[in-house]
Amino acid sequence: MNTTWDELVSAALLGTDRRTPPVRPRDGQDAAMALLDAAALHTVRRRAGLVPATARARPEPAPEDPRPALPPAARRRLALLLADRSAGGSGAGRRIGAPDLTELLPQWLAAADRYGYRAPADLLPALLEAARARTDLRPAALAFGGSRARWLAGLNPQWKYALRAGPATARSHAVAGTPEARKVWEEGLFAERVALLASARRRDPAAARELLSETWRTERAEDRLMFLDSLREGLAPADEPFLEQALTDRSGNVRATAAELLAAVPHSALARRMAERARTCVALERAGGAARIAVEAPHECDRGMQRDGVAAKPPPGRGERSWWLSQVVKAAPLATWRERFAGRGAEEIVALPVTDGWQPELHAAWCRAAVRQRDAEWSRVLLGPPTAPPEGSPWRDPAKLLSALPPEERAEWVARFVAAHGLSEAFRLLGVCEVPWARPLGTALVDALDAARDAGGYPWSFSGVMGLAERCLDPAQADRLEELTALPDEPLSTSDGAAGYWAEAFRRLVGTLRLRAVMAAELAG
Repeated sequence: MNTTWDELVSAALLGTDRRTPPVRPRDGQDAAMALLDAAALHTVRRRAGLVPATARARPEPAPEDPRPALPPAARRRLALLLADRSAGGSGAGRRIGAPDLTELLPQWLAAADRYGYRAPADLLPALLEAARARTDLRPAALAFGGSRARWLAGLNPQWKYALRAGPATARSHAVAGTPEARKVWEEGLFAERVALLASARRRDPAAARELLSETWRTERAEDRLMFLDSLREGLAPADEPFLEQALTDRSGNVRATAAELLAAVPHSALARRMAERARTCVALERAGGAARIAVEAPHECDRGMQRDGVAAKPPPGRGERSWWLSQVVKAAPLATWRERFAGRGAEEIVALPVTDGWQPELHAAWCRAAVRQRDAEWSRVLLGPPTAPPEGSPWRDPAKLLSALPPEERAEWVARFVAAHGLSEAFRLLGVCEVPWARPLGTALVDALDAARDAGGYPWSFSGVMGLAERCLDPAQADRLEELTALPDEPLSTSDGAAGYWAEAFRRLVGTLRLRAVMAAELAG
């Protein structure tokens, strides 16, 4: 038989009606059956004729992991979480109202990492597979898996992402200035180089800058940007000379990042230059005995401004002068304004009227400066009271301003906002609050969900908030939520169907919170 395997495959793919199989049917046998018989025969011949491959060298043994083992109950829980992911846990196989275990896996991994447990060896393949499918799991999964997970990943090309995760590798922790560090910096993977720079930055900032300076001009623009971004941690005046040089970089993104970092360095030359420019644009004047702010936006964007990170070309729909003003004010230290406005604090300054309609532009620039400089006083004033209408804010993303406030104050502000405005505008604000949510915030959220049910809405209108609540609400709120799972004796303004949907949604939320409490107890041993 001279028929080749490829000919059989081609005939099978096209179908025997469109291509005559390259075999002769026996008496009473149709073409399709003859094709399948020939394929079966070829399969046996191919398998029988295989020549054994040369045995590869046995891999080195997996490294030891000295961390303590998981408590038995926590180990069983991890197996269930990973099995649910493998079975497509969010699909139709899960009981209606049951917790989505795939969404609890990140939280479980973070908690296990805080305890310092090691991953069970037999669950490492499932853990690596879960992290392959979900990039958000990778940092926690690889930290939990440790050196054994990376050893195992080296034996399976599908898990090569774990080998690129430089922060967890031993090579990335080489001490700057040693031959090992030099070898990693010159020959290592990009992720290993970034991790080495970050590690050196924490141990010896001067050595890290020297390492970066040596190869800076030969690095690709996108790599220079990533390396430069690693300097954010522990930014100090000693970084200023290097960052000043980066202001002349060939890449606009690198220049912009260098300018942003310099603006955050206390008393840097760039901060002083921006403060001087801002003072020429914004001044205090008196009219009829009342103080007000006068604004004179820049008339040009000169080379000095562009070198310091001011983009000359505005985005579509934006005027040039307002664009330049916004960038200058955003980069100027906020301490500039106390001196400029005769010792007034942020609250007094923000309350001053602004001439010629410049108030929205000026306040928006101050908001961006408060976020960049992590200034709680200015952020608090610019946010305003949480009871004020959301559309009245000059800054369209109050979540960023909230991130500059202490965690307790942040949660209190969002709790009052939810109490005043409900949940329609609360999703992003809830996302910046510390987990688990503080009791006042949790209480306000449950009250708002109860009010939404009574108002005749449906739970899927608040699916994003409900999903956050499953992950972030304190499990202690489960008892109160339990009361909301029962259908009311007297009809509410909702239809019977909506009331049932709400009860089911609350049952799922309660079930998830109780499961989180059990998971925490299991990890505590």
